[in-house]
Amino acid sequence: MAKGKVGTAVGSLGDYLREQRTAASLSLRQLAEQAGVSNPYLSQIERGLRKPSAEVLQQIAKALRISAEQLYVRAGIVSPEDGVGGSVELAVLNDSALTERQKQSLLDIYASFLALNAGQPEAEPQD
Repeated sequence: MAKGKVGTAVGSLGDYLREQRTAASLSLRQLAEQAGVSNPYLSQIERGLRKPSAEVLQQIAKALRISAEQLYVRAGIVSPEDGVGGSVELAVLNDSALTERQKQSLLDIYASFLALNAGQPEAEPQD
């Protein structure tokens, strides 16, 4: 399986998480316990073998006392060009009324619209 954009994003996420964890003087077990995830799962995230959900990233960010948005960008969930605070992705991710599956579906649909529009000239509004 080829390592695409997601694999690269997850790898840099893992490296970043490891750096933040060591800077906070936390062991892998301590961070896993504080974030409410299993030790093996967190280890797989750090090694770039797993891509965590937005909810898990939020829990990890809270345990590390860092911005969840930084983790979303590093995980490839949010594009850095969107800016912080006003992006559609962040609005979806921060909506507590949606399930993780609903959030991911909305993000996938939004990304497909952006990709479709990037390949076509802007359409005229229809009457």
